[in-house]
Amino acid sequence: MTQAKSDQHPRPWDRFISDLDREVYSKCGFGAPVGLGQRPALLIIDAQYRTTGEDPRPILEAMKQCATAIGEEAWKAVGQVEKLLTRFREAGWPVMYAQGERTGTQEGGRYTDKIPALGEDYNLPGSRGAQIVEPLAPNPADVIIGKRFPSIFFGTNLITQLVNAGVDTLVVVGCTTSGCVRSTVVDGMSYGFRCVVPLDCVWDRSEVSHAINLFDMAQKYADVMSLDELLPLLDGIPVLQTTSSEKGATG
Repeated sequence: MTQAKSDQHPRPWDRFISDLDREVYSKCGFGAPVGLGQRPALLIIDAQYRTTGEDPRPILEAMKQCATAIGEEAWKAVGQVEKLLTRFREAGWPVMYAQGERTGTQEGGRYTDKIPALGEDYNLPGSRGAQIVEPLAPNPADVIIGKRFPSIFFGTNLITQLVNAGVDTLVVVGCTTSGCVRSTVVDGMSYGFRCVVPLDCVWDRSEVSHAINLFDMAQKYADVMSLDELLPLLDGIPVLQTTSSEKGATG
């Protein structure tokens, strides 16, 4: 097992978490590192133009293109995810995409009741907004799973895909930190997977929600670290020689 190291690197939550909160969590024994296993998979959550916008502009400008677009913060993270994606492809480790999709407000149930913007034309299958951003475009061997709710596990065949690939560790990136990333991490941990969230590979429309949810995941559900900290840990895992039977398929 490759262990995640403890460190004193600055974190996005540092300016929001009080000294009392830190003491309470420390005395509770929260936040122990889980470490990486030997067969990681990369889960790329909702890295679509509807969550990024067309280019790295300020969020209020990006929202003129699509109400759910995040703009420059999203594109910063996309650049980091691109580096991680290259590392996974070089190693032959599984890459899986959650592609958020809607065909109307009804099938989203209470989720689209709560967020009506998810039913806009820009979000519908086949639209520009539904497309995975070009820098992270899938390869034919990758798994693409359509999802209609926050967690990629809910109502999908993701567990089957992970078991078939022999995965023991989930590296979760994408959007949003407080929503679909968090819910996927909680479900992944609940199913017994080691979960890792590279903090500069996820994005959210709220700075506070982004920071606090990273903190909470780090305390309860996942190892949270920067990409620069994660890459050396991945170097300690053997690369995978894939065969045609191990290659993924669209889910």
